[in-house]
Amino acid sequence: MGLHVVFGAGQIGAPLAMRLREHGHDVRLVRRAGGAPPGITLASGDAGDPAFAAAATHGAEVVYHCMNPAYEAGIWALELPRLMESLIAAAGRAGARLVVLDNLYMLGDGGGKPLHEDTPVQPRSRKGEIRARVAERLFAAHRAGEVCAVSGRAADFYGPGATQSYFGDAFWPRVLAGDSAQFPANPDMPHSYHCTSDVIAGLETLGAAPEEACGRWWMLPVAPPESTRALVARFAAALGREIRIQRVPKWMLKTLGLAMPLMREIVEMSYQWDAPFVADDRQFRARFHVTPTSLDDGARATVTWARKHYGRPAAGGTS
Repeated sequence: MGLHVVFGAGQIGAPLAMRLREHGHDVRLVRRAGGAPPGITLASGDAGDPAFAAAATHGAEVVYHCMNPAYEAGIWALELPRLMESLIAAAGRAGARLVVLDNLYMLGDGGGKPLHEDTPVQPRSRKGEIRARVAERLFAAHRAGEVCAVSGRAADFYGPGATQSYFGDAFWPRVLAGDSAQFPANPDMPHSYHCTSDVIAGLETLGAAPEEACGRWWMLPVAPPESTRALVARFAAALGREIRIQRVPKWMLKTLGLAMPLMREIVEMSYQWDAPFVADDRQFRARFHVTPTSLDDGARATVTWARKHYGRPAAGGTS
């Protein structure tokens, strides 16, 4: 049970560190600032600094890259390559496996077909182009023997801890207060959403997988796709009352984008809801014999977490 080092303490990194610790590993959590859960060693600093990254990964058996800079293409263009280069060098020097969490932006819309490990890289956004270049660098490093690398990819998140998802800070405070849920895309188009617990378990699986599973990416476990409206209905059932959805039209997002850069970034990715956006995890399930969380179970867990995290009671209930 060697040392596992997790870079990033956000909605995936911190619970991944806790899961690894619960399963008997020595765990070091790396973040710029803040603390660490009990039983987990903390290293604070800039992961893009090669000297710091080398020190933070010293003695590691597995290194997990769960960092994600601010949601802005300009920042990604600078930070994602810098972070990846630093962790490739650090993990390689330590002789550790590098497990990277990534998204599906580089695959574009898949030509209307389900997205899987054999889908061509065809980004439809600037952020997708950046992700594609950084992923290619990772696997070029693996082929060159610089590091043993593997990547797990996921679509949009939902689930416990997913504060920065569509079902996070912008969603639950309104819903728990009895207001409508605002959604910036078509809520009636089939869409794959990855439950955070499946993402965490999938990354742990890749960290322990046989070496022949490395040198490539895997689609992390995901439940069958359904519309956003249908998933919200599952939240409503778990909550015990209706959740109304108010769609924010694209023209309004573009208008807001004149003053709010985040809105411009969201508009760029809206193609994911213009047609069915389906993630296919059959290769992962067949190789590792796992079953993703059911949408009903995921919805119930999400509501339980949201009530506790956001501190608002359900209608007629208690928090």
